Amino acid sequence: MKVRFLFVLFLVSTFAFAQEKEEAKKDTPKAQVFESKQSVTIDGKTINLNAKAGTFELKDEQNKPIALFGFTAYFKENPEKNRPIIFSYNGGPGSSSYWLHMGIMGPKRIVVDDPNYNQAGPYELANNEYSILDVADVVMMDPVGTGLSVPIGDATGKDFWGVDQDIRSVSLFIMQFLKEYDRLNSPKYILGESYGTFRNAGVMSNLLDNGYALNGVIMVSSVFDLRTLFFVPTEDISNIVYLPTVAVTARYHDRITNKGADLESFVQEVREFTENEYAPALFKGNTISEAAENAIAQKLEGYTGISAEIWKRADLKLNAGEIFQEMLRDEEMTVGRLDSRYKGINKDPMSMASFTDPQSDAISPAYTSLFLDYFHGSLGVSKDLLYAPSAYSKEGFKWDWSHNGNQYWGTTGAITTLPDMADALSKDPNMKVLIMNGYYDLATVFYGVEHSISHLGLPKSASDRIIMTYYEAGHMMYTHLPSAAKFRADLKDFIQDTLRK
Repeated sequence: MKVRFLFVLFLVSTFAFAQEKEEAKKDTPKAQVFESKQSVTIDGKTINLNAKAGTFELKDEQNKPIALFGFTAYFKENPEKNRPIIFSYNGGPGSSSYWLHMGIMGPKRIVVDDPNYNQAGPYELANNEYSILDVADVVMMDPVGTGLSVPIGDATGKDFWGVDQDIRSVSLFIMQFLKEYDRLNSPKYILGESYGTFRNAGVMSNLLDNGYALNGVIMVSSVFDLRTLFFVPTEDISNIVYLPTVAVTARYHDRITNKGADLESFVQEVREFTENEYAPALFKGNTISEAAENAIAQKLEGYTGISAEIWKRADLKLNAGEIFQEMLRDEEMTVGRLDSRYKGINKDPMSMASFTDPQSDAISPAYTSLFLDYFHGSLGVSKDLLYAPSAYSKEGFKWDWSHNGNQYWGTTGAITTLPDMADALSKDPNMKVLIMNGYYDLATVFYGVEHSISHLGLPKSASDRIIMTYYEAGHMMYTHLPSAAKFRADLKDFIQDTLRK
């Protein structure tokens, strides 16, 4: 009797477990793709496109579904043989890709009154004559937690929210997407902005290690070593690499008298001062003589418009927030972080740190509302699906900054993907990198990028494959239409150069 009871109990529990699994399976959302016809006119020629927007079921290395990965892809109708494909994303970490999508990469662009604040809607959506869609197909990617991308199955957010987790999932998507859409033999590119460049350095190495060689990698407003952004009190690197951008900001806002013959020559002059005088002065710390400190402070005033007394009071070191606030304090204005050409109201002129970013305030409403209108309207994505502009409000969102290869003496010695980039460039002597820098970007400064690249530790034969371009705008240089035109021309030249045998 006891044996029969146990057998019945076993059958009941087995049935209940199977039923639970079936219910869980029913609750798991399915991938959805919405198709539409789009077009873009570039250089007087119209390119007809098949657009696909929605989600892709991402699987792990054991073929187990782990996420619905959001994307929007633009494929040219009747494409030429061996048409390139570009995978593109923004950064954050935790940002979706709609900034690049609607700023420069897609068939439409959002019109903004750069570098001024925009009026409330209605906003204008225009043909994007600066797109690269005449040269390559484009896939806009939204990392998990952003856009329509969500974990599924046994996966949770923490499986994607970290340096290595993110590199892994983005690489998996690219590899699986290429297979699904029969593009394995196409020329392949990745394009990332901001943290997307930090990601790029890891993804280019990860893909190569998995047998996927890239024809080129495009870095927009880059950061590869987070020490260049931290302003750690005991380190000087951030203060050093920020100075040229602070100087060009002062020049733009007419805070200095010696502007040089042109922007490029002025930048070079500040580079030389930074390397030959400012950096050695900071290295001395409090052992610097009073006379030497006074001389450096006077030169800093000449390059930044910020008084020598303030520089001396700060031991010749102002952090980013103090710079935003101090530059136009007498006007009761603050300068933009993402683009220092922008300026906005300083609501507390006595504060030592800024409260807001004028560039972000000026363009975000236009980008957010008009993108969603386009996404659910022209692209036909169901309004039942919620598009997350970022992952910051997602439950449990916290970025894991540990990265394989950054550990020394049993702890994290740096947060950098420079070794990943160096590894990929050393393993593939054909790989090229395009780095696009905004002179007025106070979020990821161009001199910090130059410092990182000069410390890659690669021979000249490898570093010569890294191309640097510069724009008279900020982090999102494409909001400035002359820079958008140059962005397109530089990107087109880069792709065509990498396709030459």
